[in-house]
Amino acid sequence: MNPWLPTSPCTPLTCAGHDGRTRGRAAAVVLLLAGCAFILAGVLGAPFVLLLAAVRRERLIRLWAYGVVRAFGVRVRVIGPPGAGAPGTLVVANHISWLDIPLVAAVFPGRMLAKSEIRNWPLLGRLAVVGGTLFVERERFRALPATVRDIAAALRGGSRVVAFPEGTTWCGRGGGRFGPAVFQAAIDANATIHPVRITYRTASPRSTVAARAVGGGGRSPGHERAAPAEHTAPAGAAAFVGDDPLIASLWRVVTAAGLTAEIRVLPQIPAGDCPDRRTLARLAQTAVANDSAKRSPESFHH
Repeated sequence: MNPWLPTSPCTPLTCAGHDGRTRGRAAAVVLLLAGCAFILAGVLGAPFVLLLAAVRRERLIRLWAYGVVRAFGVRVRVIGPPGAGAPGTLVVANHISWLDIPLVAAVFPGRMLAKSEIRNWPLLGRLAVVGGTLFVERERFRALPATVRDIAAALRGGSRVVAFPEGTTWCGRGGGRFGPAVFQAAIDANATIHPVRITYRTASPRSTVAARAVGGGGRSPGHERAAPAEHTAPAGAAAFVGDDPLIASLWRVVTAAGLTAEIRVLPQIPAGDCPDRRTLARLAQTAVANDSAKRSPESFHH
């Protein structure tokens, strides 16, 4: 079986629902246009940003990526030390949505590992090419060794590489196995693995009602007090799964009010500490899957 072509049971019909608050059509259209405008600005500005010094370039990429997520109406929550992650590391995350890409880039700008089909996506495809994305020809099993060599070379050269080792998107209620191929590249380059966990949450209907009750009857709609963490639910609206058209996923995101994207920065794993790529993949997968992973209490909301 081709390790780049895993299958997921998630489908738009069963996994991409939203039972929380929604935005009106006019507000949703404004957010959709704003998000697309941010992406277009990235496409047009990328050639000039690449001419900047590394520190300034990374700062601008982080600001732009954060802006993309916010422009689509999604709040961002980062748990862990901001600015962590040195160049030359392999950042690995679970995979839920197209939003994962700008979300990770807002914390860890780097060269993304992505399926070759993304080249043909409107706006995002052009941006991926200009941004130095490492493309995977998933239908060609024989291309696997060359792809691993390319990733290892990028890591040795000091690039931060971002990968989603599940190989496909899941709805966020439990994902797939981390494929070992990308971890072989980390071993070959003697790189460090930096796992992160991505979660999309929305206030459940009952928590919204409770927040209104706490805030009193005088609070206007859209200004409810933030619900406690235990009263939030996985946000299926963010899931981009199965044969879901991109435009349908975009529309679900901008119409789902109260959507928060959370990225949890987890402890690093030196590739040299593991005897083989499968062990390394299991360690990273366990770290990402463990909701109770303990980190620094530092966190910030946007």
